[in-house]
Amino acid sequence: MRHVLTSVYVLNGPNLNLLGTRKPEVYGTTTLADVEELCREEAAGLDLDLRFRQSNHEGQLIDWIHEAGAEVKAGRCVGAVFNPGAYTHTSVALHDAIEGVELPVIELHISNVHAREPFRHHSYISPVARSIVVGFGVYGYVLALRGLHHAATQK
Repeated sequence: MRHVLTSVYVLNGPNLNLLGTRKPEVYGTTTLADVEELCREEAAGLDLDLRFRQSNHEGQLIDWIHEAGAEVKAGRCVGAVFNPGAYTHTSVALHDAIEGVELPVIELHISNVHAREPFRHHSYISPVARSIVVGFGVYGYVLALRGLHHAATQK
């Protein structure tokens, strides 16, 4: 009988498909494919099945949040690591989706958004996130996955 892994979602918002080429002085030169591989290795070490996704479209992100929330309720998922990109500062809809499905979320930002432009200092996601990982570069994904796994196993 095959052991069924519990899943974890890693969701990435707008412009993260440009990782590695967009503002390398801020975000580094690691590509999103590299981040996916980093996450895949970390998730495997935690015995989690990774569902890694990126979209530039708010509605698609909301659909994936709903999907992840249903998987958590069914006991098949620990939650999501979510880098909402610029939607962090604009999207009440993403906030409402996370809250509505009670999805355990670790909000993630590659750069330290609090050391950047003032409009980046406010997050609509933070009030519904379990925790926030900010400013560790792409290694923040590893920290967020470990934190989410720890939180799920400490219940």
